[in-house]
Amino acid sequence: MPNQDETYKNLATSLKSASELLNLERTSHLYQDINSICNYLTNPNFRIAVFGPFNHGKSTLLNAILGTRTLPIDLIPTTGAAINVKYGSNVRTRIMLTDGTEVYRNGTEVLQQFAILDSNRQMRKDVASVEIFCPHTFLETGVEFLDLPGTNDRDEQDNLVREQLLGADLVVQLLDARKLMTLGERENLRDWLLDRDIKTVIFVANFLNLLEPEEQQQVQSRLRFVAESFRAELPPGFSNLYRVDALPALRARLKGDVSAASSSGLVAFETALQNIVGILQQNRGGVKLPRVQAIASQIQLSLKNKIDPIAHEFKDFNDKHTAKIEIKQKAKNLITQGFNQSLSELRDWLSLPKLLAKYQADAAVALAENNFKFWQTSKLKKDLTELQLAVMKWLYQAYDFFKEERPEDLLIPFPLEPQITLPPKSDNTEILSEPSAMAVGGGIGWLLGGPVGAAVVGSISYILNKNIQKQEEKSTNESYHQQVAKLCINATEDYLSQFSSQALSILSDFECQVEKVIYFQVPEESPEITKKRAELRQLQQGFNQLLSELEKVKITTNYQPYQETPKVIQPQQQSHRQQERVYTRPPQPENKAKTTEKKVEPPKQQVYSPPPKTAPSPNPAEVEAKFRNWEMDEEIARMKAQMRSPSFQNNKQQTNQNTQATKPPQSQTEKDKITRAYKILGVQQDAAFADVKQAYKTLVKKWHPDLFVNQPQMQKQAQEKMRLFNEAYTVLSNKN
Repeated sequence: MPNQDETYKNLATSLKSASELLNLERTSHLYQDINSICNYLTNPNFRIAVFGPFNHGKSTLLNAILGTRTLPIDLIPTTGAAINVKYGSNVRTRIMLTDGTEVYRNGTEVLQQFAILDSNRQMRKDVASVEIFCPHTFLETGVEFLDLPGTNDRDEQDNLVREQLLGADLVVQLLDARKLMTLGERENLRDWLLDRDIKTVIFVANFLNLLEPEEQQQVQSRLRFVAESFRAELPPGFSNLYRVDALPALRARLKGDVSAASSSGLVAFETALQNIVGILQQNRGGVKLPRVQAIASQIQLSLKNKIDPIAHEFKDFNDKHTAKIEIKQKAKNLITQGFNQSLSELRDWLSLPKLLAKYQADAAVALAENNFKFWQTSKLKKDLTELQLAVMKWLYQAYDFFKEERPEDLLIPFPLEPQITLPPKSDNTEILSEPSAMAVGGGIGWLLGGPVGAAVVGSISYILNKNIQKQEEKSTNESYHQQVAKLCINATEDYLSQFSSQALSILSDFECQVEKVIYFQVPEESPEITKKRAELRQLQQGFNQLLSELEKVKITTNYQPYQETPKVIQPQQQSHRQQERVYTRPPQPENKAKTTEKKVEPPKQQVYSPPPKTAPSPNPAEVEAKFRNWEMDEEIARMKAQMRSPSFQNNKQQTNQNTQATKPPQSQTEKDKITRAYKILGVQQDAAFADVKQAYKTLVKKWHPDLFVNQPQMQKQAQEKMRLFNEAYTVLSNKN
């Protein structure tokens, strides 16, 4: 555990560090007080400062106590520096100059050069400190005297005295009995001592011997009243007022006249002084700490006044920055949700069983008709492009919102067009112009089944029944037409299998790259912000360190330590950035394969087409999915608008308050629009916006046009209602 001297040293270091953060002017009172109190904390000696107006006999009193003419005295004010008198084996003087030069001399004659006012009554500017070492028993106990220049002479001297008083354990204020206390002395008593918690003060009245006996009694009574009203904090049983006739006391000491020294009041004062110092030395903390607390409070208040505006500025900055991140995170979640849903639908569509069930029959017929390329473009490619765009839409949203990695195009090429080789024809098979083409269709229908197959089977069966008598023999083997049908079916199955496998592989690779698109990162702070944040951190750490050191010496304050203002945390880290790519819309892939084998070229015969299907009623799950997508689009659009709005940029807190007062309409027309909007959505005019939003969602789900695809009249009515709902919702959204 550190001893008291080390604790005081740490406290002084903390006070100096805190003061440096304030960038105080060197001439300011607070700067000078901090230096004085820090020197006071690290000074091991018990310092007694003697001060008073010029020509009050301060140096004379100290010479009388020391028993020699150690300090310069004259009829006019002479002391031009703060002179420290310390213990030494012999009388010598040390002068420290501001440039670091040390002047060390035996005796005190050198004071005439460095510590006396010049002819213009100015102090020397190059003198940093003046010390005298003297072999005196009282000084040997760890005591030092401080002889200060006279006050009420020049401002420069007054400032020096004020600064030095803060580092004194005990203050002896010399009074002139002939003048009592002047207005200047009373002001110094209040401003330099009381207001700075310097209360270990002794008053010494000089020149009482120059008054008539009856005057002496009257003056002593008045001085006693002044001294008692000061409420000095001295050990119990000791007075804070003494009489010493300084010049007679010095003469008596120089002559060795003990009786004269006693009658001058010097002996009584010396005895009381030694006893008071002996007691106070045992509790120097009780003397030092009140003064430290007074200075520390000023430093803390100044630091707080400097910290709080910067901290408030950073809080606003962080709040706005955090709000932007929250919006981006919400947008990221919405986009990710929509992307995953669209990707899942595309992956499901690309599964081979689904492709075979949906497209194999039509693909085989198209291949048999030599019309495969048209079917591929008009049906398969059309459906694929729609699903591709549904996936890419979310990536476009992400890039538009986050401006990170540009999305790559989702390129899913088609395999080469299937080719088949016709089997050889039997000699006994009669080839008719009509049944030749129909057999291909009949074979496909026989193998596949389903609506398309059933229609083809019915058509072929009817035609073949008319010519069945012309066939010369029946065979359990497959007919030529059925063999061709099988070839078409197998070819399309291989085609769709290859397409599914290749597309799903591309989709997996594509999904890995998407993380770089649906992504955002917190931008780095500007150098100005970083510099200001470092300044704030340094101020807060200085404040907290001072608070900690004050607690170690049991000085309590009303302040709490500052918590460091954190930086906005990066929600996720990007491992690497790829080179920026040029953005293009999803392509329309074309099959550039050239035919190298013989194609099936059946006779140009019209093949039966199934009747058009009635549009199926919409699946409620599909409508719900579409509505969710629409909701996410709307939410992302609102978030973009919110981030771009001036109100968000200027005051994030106001835009986030749900209870914020709404802006009154500017005209009767606007009032009517708002009233009508509430009526259309079926909510009260005092309804919260959350209720408005819920009512709007309910109406959209009820009147979405996709619910009425088989009812043209109702669908038209639903479209009109949706237009009204959208307009009403927009009006109320702008209002809120």
